[in-house]
Amino acid sequence: MGAEQLTPGPLREPDGDARAAAELAARASYGRLLATLAAGTGDLLLAEDALADAFEQALRRWPEDGVPASPEGWLLTVARNRQRDEWKSARHRLNATLEGIEVPVMDAADGGFPDQRLSLLLTCAHPAIAEDIRTPLMLQTVLGFEAAQIGEAFAVPAATMAQRLVRAKRRIRDARFPFELPGPEHLASRLPSVLEAVYGCLSIPALIGAENSDEALPATRPMVAEGLYLAEVVAGSLGDDAEAWSLAALAAFLASRPTGPAYVPLEEQDTGAWNPTLIRRAGEYLRKASALTAGAGGSGTPGRFQLEAAIQAVHADRARTGRTEWTVLATLYAALMLLAPTLGAQVAEAAVIRRTDGPLAALRRLDRLSAGHPRECERFQPYAVVRADALRGAGHPEAAAECLEHALRLTRDDAVRDYLRAQLDAVRR
Repeated sequence: MGAEQLTPGPLREPDGDARAAAELAARASYGRLLATLAAGTGDLLLAEDALADAFEQALRRWPEDGVPASPEGWLLTVARNRQRDEWKSARHRLNATLEGIEVPVMDAADGGFPDQRLSLLLTCAHPAIAEDIRTPLMLQTVLGFEAAQIGEAFAVPAATMAQRLVRAKRRIRDARFPFELPGPEHLASRLPSVLEAVYGCLSIPALIGAENSDEALPATRPMVAEGLYLAEVVAGSLGDDAEAWSLAALAAFLASRPTGPAYVPLEEQDTGAWNPTLIRRAGEYLRKASALTAGAGGSGTPGRFQLEAAIQAVHADRARTGRTEWTVLATLYAALMLLAPTLGAQVAEAAVIRRTDGPLAALRRLDRLSAGHPRECERFQPYAVVRADALRGAGHPEAAAECLEHALRLTRDDAVRDYLRAQLDAVRR
């Protein structure tokens, strides 16, 4: 993410205000700035270098000159000047000409410039880009994830993922893909990758934990907010895609639950702290998606994101009724298993079975899952946590303690680690 890239080896230590302003601009605007810079040339690598140079100059100059009124506009101007210098250099004169390169219109004075992120997302989903790198490419260029984070999420070594990302960016540059919204005839084939990238924005920080954050809280909340914004941009731009609105609903439900310094499981959270405005917004999006699914031209069958949003809607309804409808959740998870039986979804289903059919039924489900995916389950922290809960409920505290100890070894989030230690102490008492 841009914030991690703000280590330029400055001549002097930047003061706190300047660094905070630069980090805020990086977290809030990295993807928007990068998309704008790349839109004119189609060269993502050059846009990344230019933006990194702009952040470096910000850290050097802002402590002395003061933070500009429009940090985004300042960064955009500096980065754009770096791009122009590069294009005028001998190296580029030997390889390409400036003719035909469209320069985007930017009003850097007030920070107002067109948001090109949707165009960039759809460009990264171009059919000429290898299918398995499209979503990782979007996660890095538009959402600011590091190659190591993406590699961990996709079970690929960081160096390998970095090489694949660079090759994809060179492919976009060399092929001169247009940074524009494709016609309706091309949207259907590109949309799944775009939705997967936005979904990754909602889920990857939870997998990574807080190790890359200097703050007391994990970086889940800003990414959920960013995911909600992008999901709404995509859904609003497409208008009548049920899965896009479902993803927006899912993001709004997740964003409605504020995080604090301590980790609290969903079913133990105080519903009074949830944001009712976001819950209503999520409900509106989900109803819109359901109407599109059932209406003329719809499939009549809910998609993966619609089912996941419906699951979150059931949890959100506890704020109104005071109880969780576990049998409804079991039905929704059974439907989700037919469409997207991911490891995370199967473990979550086992946690629901623990509530509906008891701990022994949950253990049987977890045993079957482990038999089919032993290595994945061994590395998956939620599997160990759910298994510990089932073992504890079945009257096996020592085995539950072993699972919690294993879960602790897999946990990087300090708040979650504190919670698991408390659970371990309770099991041992």
